[in-house]
Amino acid sequence: MVYDQDALLAVSENAGDLIMTSEFTKYHQARQFHIYLCRKSDPESKGKVEQVVKFVKNNFSKNRIFGSLTDWNLSCQAWLKRTGNYKVHHNTKKRPSEVHALEKQHLKKVSGTYIFENVLVPSITRTIQKDNVIRYEGNRYSVPRGTYRPDAPNIAYLQVDKNNLYIRLKQTGSILAKHRISQGKGLIISDPSHRERSTSKREMLILQMEEVFIDKENFQWLVEQLKERYPRHVNDQLKVLQSTIKSYPNHTEQALIEMRRLKMTSANDFRDIAHSLFVQSQKASPSAIEPNQKYKDLVAPERSEDIYLKVLAGGKNE
Repeated sequence: MVYDQDALLAVSENAGDLIMTSEFTKYHQARQFHIYLCRKSDPESKGKVEQVVKFVKNNFSKNRIFGSLTDWNLSCQAWLKRTGNYKVHHNTKKRPSEVHALEKQHLKKVSGTYIFENVLVPSITRTIQKDNVIRYEGNRYSVPRGTYRPDAPNIAYLQVDKNNLYIRLKQTGSILAKHRISQGKGLIISDPSHRERSTSKREMLILQMEEVFIDKENFQWLVEQLKERYPRHVNDQLKVLQSTIKSYPNHTEQALIEMRRLKMTSANDFRDIAHSLFVQSQKASPSAIEPNQKYKDLVAPERSEDIYLKVLAGGKNE
């Protein structure tokens, strides 16, 4: 099968070891035919041959009045017989109709069996913007928060089914977002659930910290207080809480009890109380002074009390 170099089919000639696109490779493997890929300088694939639609559009359709589809097709075929298929090719110096008559005798029938599993796979792609939206038909449609990643391809595959727009990260992957197609222009079509932050990491962090405390009820009280008082900074408050637990592991339980007694509801208060308890514990139990290792084996001589009395009385020690 002869093909011109097209971006939909070929990636590179690769010095004869052709590299085709993934979709065309699947088709080729199913059909089992030999590929002849025209090179950039092949005259057989240049000029009017590679611009069939443009050739018909600019030469036949222009200045003709459309009556019916049947008459249009018959007129076009008759026109091709006396022009495109009959005129001598500028480079090959041959008539296309005569060349085709010779070549079709050597054509081989292609197997009719083909798996059409990917025929309806959506091929519309869009770039995911930094604000987690994709553009389609003059509007912007939202995708879940966190879909855009700086180190990822950020390509979304779209499928249009009647009035619905389905967005996927892979052609055959699960549906990432579904929207009703808007008839307006310049609109932002957003799903409220796409703006919600993922709570999985937050809940996991809460569960990890809960294991540290003996009084689970006290800890749950603190978490509820943080969520109620700091709805926009819950994660930041939890991070302060986590850091305090790591810094003062022996004082977290007492700090939480004291915090609830004083009716404090901030992770910063928890940190300050834990630090205060740590400082107090250091003062209450000073570390014992270790003896100088250099003189640890020396033993002071023992003398009777009479010797010291004589020295104090001005006598001499014999």
